[in-house]
Amino acid sequence: MTADDSFNRLNDDDYPAYTMGRAAAMLGTTQGFLRAIGEARLITPLRSSGGHRRYSRYQLRIAARARELVDQGTPIEAACRIVILEDQLEEAQRINAEYRRAAESVNSPPAV
Repeated sequence: MTADDSFNRLNDDDYPAYTMGRAAAMLGTTQGFLRAIGEARLITPLRSSGGHRRYSRYQLRIAARARELVDQGTPIEAACRIVILEDQLEEAQRINAEYRRAAESVNSPPAV
């Protein structure tokens, strides 16, 4: 892998670029919080060859949303479930919009 390949991977939302310590610092939380949301199966960090947790930007956004809910007084297990359901809803809405666009293009009259 070249340096350019490595740099381009940093633009990938799913690339596990952040260590647990860095991720916790970026979120303003503890490493224990990251472990807890991992145990609740909200996010599953990848592991380095040495067994260290690595987080992607997408996972950090999910963790940040869970932290918002916890900071508002929601128990961590409930916060994780809410975030999972929000993510599933967003995905379902995206798929529905794609189906709607496809159906509209099939049913639209031909251009004159």
